[in-house]
Amino acid sequence: MSYRILSGEIDAETNTFSKVPTTLKNFELLLGDEIPPARRGTRTALGAAFEAAENFGWTLSHPLAASATPAGKVTNETFEQLSAWLLGGAEGCHGALLNLHGAMVADGYEDTEGEILARLREVLGPDAPIVVTLDMHGNVTEKMAANASALIAVRTYPHIDYYERTWQGAELLDRALRGEIDPRTVIAKRPILHGLDGGRTQVGPMRELIDRGEALEASGKALVVSVCAGFASSDIYDVGPSVTVTADGDTAEAQRIAEEFMDYAWETRAFTTDTTISVAEALEHAKTGEAGADKPLVIVEIGDNPGGGAYGDATNLLRAMISADLQNAAFHAIFDPEAVQAGIAIGVGNKGCISLGGKHAPEMGGAPLEVEAQIVSLTDGRFRCYGPSFLGGGTWRSFGPSMMMRVGGIEVAVISRPEQAVDLAQLTSLGIDPFHCATIALKSYHHFRAAFEPIAREVIRVDAGGLGSNLSRPYRNVRRPIWPLDEIEL
Repeated sequence: MSYRILSGEIDAETNTFSKVPTTLKNFELLLGDEIPPARRGTRTALGAAFEAAENFGWTLSHPLAASATPAGKVTNETFEQLSAWLLGGAEGCHGALLNLHGAMVADGYEDTEGEILARLREVLGPDAPIVVTLDMHGNVTEKMAANASALIAVRTYPHIDYYERTWQGAELLDRALRGEIDPRTVIAKRPILHGLDGGRTQVGPMRELIDRGEALEASGKALVVSVCAGFASSDIYDVGPSVTVTADGDTAEAQRIAEEFMDYAWETRAFTTDTTISVAEALEHAKTGEAGADKPLVIVEIGDNPGGGAYGDATNLLRAMISADLQNAAFHAIFDPEAVQAGIAIGVGNKGCISLGGKHAPEMGGAPLEVEAQIVSLTDGRFRCYGPSFLGGGTWRSFGPSMMMRVGGIEVAVISRPEQAVDLAQLTSLGIDPFHCATIALKSYHHFRAAFEPIAREVIRVDAGGLGSNLSRPYRNVRRPIWPLDEIEL
């Protein structure tokens, strides 16, 4: 029998503290027949889905691939349109293999992924297998677990294994379609706002639980064990870490495993490897190693990371770099469409005055920066990813109209769509050579490591202010009591 499978992607992470709503214009959209040429042969979730379909003899229905840089809540109109596009391809399908984030929030739905899966379950019926790959920073819910046959979270941070996890899901889906297994998923949580070291998979509790989960899968005691660190920038009831376990039929042992894993997450909730130094220390370090550097010092600005929903236009770090007169340096990037348009008016090779950044929250990340700059390059913002990164090696992405300008000894990237730095192509496409810089400053948090750590002489992290800074937030919707906002004993 030939099976028809729904394949699609809605990838958006919501920082509910952002004042910038997420609308359709924020999404990179591929619809229907636009998807195969863009995703076939790439190291992405959908790239794996196309390969699996060919391997298992499926026919794919592929109505939608949508991804957006994290920002504020998705508007209801946008959510309903995305849902309609995706579910519009579900009629006549025997199962589904989807890639969802797990932390997308809409104005009317705290749990958008749970809502999508519930609607899909109504269309496909109670017995159709629905397999979903997730970001490990998803805020996973009972509704998601109840309506999906299997939830498979990525196991690397930086997230470079969507391709592998989708193949894992495809193999499970094919077995379920053929009646070899009956996958059912359970979930466990604890009253934790953030934990598991933010999902870092190099060392610590996340690494421990992933290894234990893979051992259980290898032994046949579970079909899938997924550990999610959650996303604490979503002020919702179901925020926080979770463990889901997928079993073949009986879920009693799966629930025991999930609870045991979450007990460990609770015990290790305060463990962290998240450290920063001051901007002044970072720049002193940069000046000291500037002469004769054979590899770049990478300075990571975590407080204004667009990958966590920050605005991407904070100026404090760049202002300090200019004041320190850094030479042979690069900065990626300031999100400022107006500045790009000013650069277009000035023209490549010419100099002019530009007001840069500081437009969304100057009280957090710094006021607009007035600079005299030479415009070095102007592009449409399209670049092909080298990988490894969650963007996917081989895929084409876009910042929108972009430029690189030189301010003193610093090459500054300015972009029209906010995006964290995760791939070397984001620099090289604008004419920045990261291999020959003495210092590279990036707006990112942890995802930069896959591409930039291998070329760095050293990596240091600073918090120069921004929506992503480690400041107290006015939580109103999280369940209470919850650690660390409240003192709790379990």
